[in-house]
Amino acid sequence: MTDEEFEAFYAHSVRALVGQVYLMTGDLHEAQDVVQEAFVRAWARRSRLERDAGPEAWVRTVARRLAVSRWRRRRRATEAWRRHHGERAGTAPAPDPGTVALVAALRQLSERQRRVAVLHYVCDLSVQQVAAETGIAAGTVKSHLSRARAALAPHLDDTTASDLDLGGAP
Repeated sequence: MTDEEFEAFYAHSVRALVGQVYLMTGDLHEAQDVVQEAFVRAWARRSRLERDAGPEAWVRTVARRLAVSRWRRRRRATEAWRRHHGERAGTAPAPDPGTVALVAALRQLSERQRRVAVLHYVCDLSVQQVAAETGIAAGTVKSHLSRARAALAPHLDDTTASDLDLGGAP
């Protein structure tokens, strides 16, 4: 991928990737940070990234892994802080009530169900693409999608659910 192709790829996909990672993590600032870090890593290997080979999936996977690593480090630090200094101050509220409801509902899912649901419904990947990106069998992806829909339905109003198209089959 040339420098110009990479710049076009970045401009085209950064906003969507931040949104997708935000839905996976529930933290907008963290999503922005890890997506930027993933793009820095992608820039370093841009000559090996091919447009047809799914550079967006590569960046999304790297960003998610970075978010998980940061979450683990932060959790350990928070636990150490609490042991030695008591409770820590709360976090800033999320901006949009619909997004807050969606993120809260997604947090009710297991990590794997949440990831599969976001990739399928938000990133608009097919079941086969989700299976390829996650390394999960297509049948298992369908099972996770079905369970995720069932778990999300009671937590979302009709508007939020229709935005995700949670009523139909995967």
